[in-house]
Amino acid sequence: MRFLFVHGTGVRRERHDRLFALVRERLTAGFRGAAVDSCYWGDRFGATLGAGGRSVPGLRPGPQGAAPDPVDEETAEWALLLADPLCELRVLAEVGRPGAGGHDRGHDRGHDRGHDRGLDGGRDGGHGADAHAEETADHEDDFAMPGVQAAGARVLALLGALPPAPPRTGDELGALLHGTGLAAGYAAALDSTADSAEAARAAARAVDEPQARELATALARAVTAAALATAATDGADCTAAERDRLVELLTTRLGGDGRVPGARAAAVLGRLALRVTTQPLLDARRGSLTVGATPVLGDILRYQSRGHELRAFLHARITADPGPTVLIGHSLGGVALVDLLALAAVRGEAVPGAELLVTVGSQAPFLHELGALTALEPGAKLPYGFPRWLNVYDRHDVLSYLAEPVFPGDARVTDHEVRSRQPFPACHSAYWKQDALYERIEQAVTEAEIG
Repeated sequence: MRFLFVHGTGVRRERHDRLFALVRERLTAGFRGAAVDSCYWGDRFGATLGAGGRSVPGLRPGPQGAAPDPVDEETAEWALLLADPLCELRVLAEVGRPGAGGHDRGHDRGHDRGHDRGLDGGRDGGHGADAHAEETADHEDDFAMPGVQAAGARVLALLGALPPAPPRTGDELGALLHGTGLAAGYAAALDSTADSAEAARAAARAVDEPQARELATALARAVTAAALATAATDGADCTAAERDRLVELLTTRLGGDGRVPGARAAAVLGRLALRVTTQPLLDARRGSLTVGATPVLGDILRYQSRGHELRAFLHARITADPGPTVLIGHSLGGVALVDLLALAAVRGEAVPGAELLVTVGSQAPFLHELGALTALEPGAKLPYGFPRWLNVYDRHDVLSYLAEPVFPGDARVTDHEVRSRQPFPACHSAYWKQDALYERIEQAVTEAEIG
């Protein structure tokens, strides 16, 4: 009897040799006299970037210290707004009005506190009605003449008066909301923005017309971002140009100038967005991430298009020794073995010597459900001549799947769970040190009467 180990996706020579040494040690200890061989395919059939990655934007980064691209900065700002539509209002609530000599008395304080207190959305003060009223009163005492309503209050009143359902025709705002799929979430976006403590505090800070116009822009961006965030899961189709036009229309209806962005909020959030949002990081690291992911994802994609090459290689390795063989396939290796054995069985040419299949952390059952398993039509049963199949999985391994429910009533198919107590992705490789795995393989060999 012999064992033939077939490694999984992304494995190359150094990793294979370490892994196979462990598997061989455990199997030879449990099965005295059995041969334990490996079928290494990573270098020959694994994926590589044939053109050196020339297809990947950003693989060759620009010079260090280059100024941020304005488009990148804008994209990062909107990523931040989608995550927290009220973030710009929170900045405006923290910064003060310009004092004597044009210096912004609250900017330095707002910039510092914006990181520590104002941008996380979790302030204890200000969300309660009493704290909100007290803070608003304090701002009015500091920045407004007694008995004179702050300019920001007028903007906030205009926001509250906007109709929640603009008509689809005869109104550009309504037509744009319906055309982008944002109409369904627009009313809730208006309410959440208008009723927020952030909007009230920012309005109390806006005591002159320039600040009121800035507030109008921030409110319009908050409403648009909230509608976009709500519709993101519903398949909204909104381009950047349409988004910007929505902001412009809303800003104008609030008494502002939609063509002029809020300078103070942008000064804080523009820099912050480039640091904390995922898009700039993905853009900057796309090249290295793609190169790093190529062995894992590339092997899978290459197998789906050229899997016959690997299957032919496996068939030659299995039939090189006519004795009874236990096939152990990890991850993509298990997928290839299922395909090979099923294709051979369908042709009535069962692979000689293949007595037992053991898949570990395998995607074969899931691919069969998707109709992406080469050998079987969706919903098809395993063909006559397919060997016994032990499928080992770990529920925390998101790349492992159940086989029994996919092939119900087939006595040849058995699922077995092991628990490494490791999170993903560590659990996808943790099987090979688990005593439970080898104990279950020994049981399966005994049941199959392989000697």
